[in-house]
Amino acid sequence: MDPCATAADPGRVGSKDLWDPLCAALGAAVRARREGLGISQEAFANKVDLERSYVSGIERGVRNPTLRVIARIAKGLRTKPSRLLADAGK
Repeated sequence: MDPCATAADPGRVGSKDLWDPLCAALGAAVRARREGLGISQEAFANKVDLERSYVSGIERGVRNPTLRVIARIAKGLRTKPSRLLADAGK
């Protein structure tokens, strides 16, 4: 089941109600870090070998990246995955 998909029980893991805010917060953390480094979205996507549209989806909170993708993004942003997730949790 897609973690951003709607589930019958809104308290259940996999519920859109639980995951959408996290996807949006992670996206905001990625965008803030990328912009803080002065890197365009297109240049960043090329740097981490992802499609620009996929990076855009992550930053808008409509994509739910895997841990491996989060690790690639963090490396491209010169930070740790745990830092991005901590920023998303603020």
